[in-house]
Amino acid sequence: MTLLLAPMEGLLDFVLRDVLTRVGGVDRCVSEFIRITGTLLPDKVFLRIMPELRNGSRTLAGVPVRAQLLGSDPASMADNAARLAALGPEGIDLNFGCPAKVVNRHGGGAALLQEPERIAAVVAAVRRAVPAHLPVSAKMRLGYNDTALSLECAQAMEAGGACEIVVHARTKADGYRPPAYWELIPAIREAVRVPVVANGEIWTVQDAQRCRAVSGCSALMLGRGMVADPGLARAIRMADAGGAESVDEAVAWPVLVPHIARFWELVCSDLEPRQRAGRLKQWLNLLRRRFPEAEQAYQQVRTINDQRVITAWVGALGQGSEQVVGR
Repeated sequence: MTLLLAPMEGLLDFVLRDVLTRVGGVDRCVSEFIRITGTLLPDKVFLRIMPELRNGSRTLAGVPVRAQLLGSDPASMADNAARLAALGPEGIDLNFGCPAKVVNRHGGGAALLQEPERIAAVVAAVRRAVPAHLPVSAKMRLGYNDTALSLECAQAMEAGGACEIVVHARTKADGYRPPAYWELIPAIREAVRVPVVANGEIWTVQDAQRCRAVSGCSALMLGRGMVADPGLARAIRMADAGGAESVDEAVAWPVLVPHIARFWELVCSDLEPRQRAGRLKQWLNLLRRRFPEAEQAYQQVRTINDQRVITAWVGALGQGSEQVVGR
């Protein structure tokens, strides 16, 4: 079983990757997309989005990170992939799934799912441009407005040289609305010879088990479910090992609190001041799905923007203050 951590623009960046991989259970991460628009990007852009390149393409916990590129011009994608490859990424992933309007309007992300031939050209150009030992993978949705071309798109990725395909089991038109259509993944698996990874709406251990059963995939990619429950990957592994009785406590709130403190420390040292308070609130907001204590914490911090006040609040949270966590 392989568990991957998804790229999530504006949420699951290098700061959260560091924290979540410290919790454990993840085999590999994928960076947020690096957008390629026709120019050759300088190294500093790759390093800003994926600073793990300075650490052997691994998080500080030692988990490999694959760099993701998004673009539609084969030549420009190839040139940038070659430059990126010189920085030593674990591999290069190609984004054919982003549903953002601004990306799709310029022919990137999920928009390419309407053009299998262009997908094949992009993948092939990148594959030729980087060393043979470097993995080139791809991520797709089931389609743009419908699923009519899903098999052709997956076959185009394989034909171009992709060694692995992640399938987010929704179309661009579906956005992020549940459900994810895992039952459509087996046809894609049968249409290609490379490994296929299932992605979408995996929030719990039970979701993971059903997704594997329905999709036939042994490998899963976890996104918002892992952000909302940082212990999800560990819990999935514990359940597989027969430890179902302790799955609910894979990562209990007291265990998570030091990771929240670490997250805030990294946010304050690595992100712009205007982003800091919002990033903590964003994560606490998602954690409310899993932890009652997060609901209490979120309500206490949601109106605070002063970094010094939040730092003191996080310190008190770490000390187990009854006033802070409402116990």
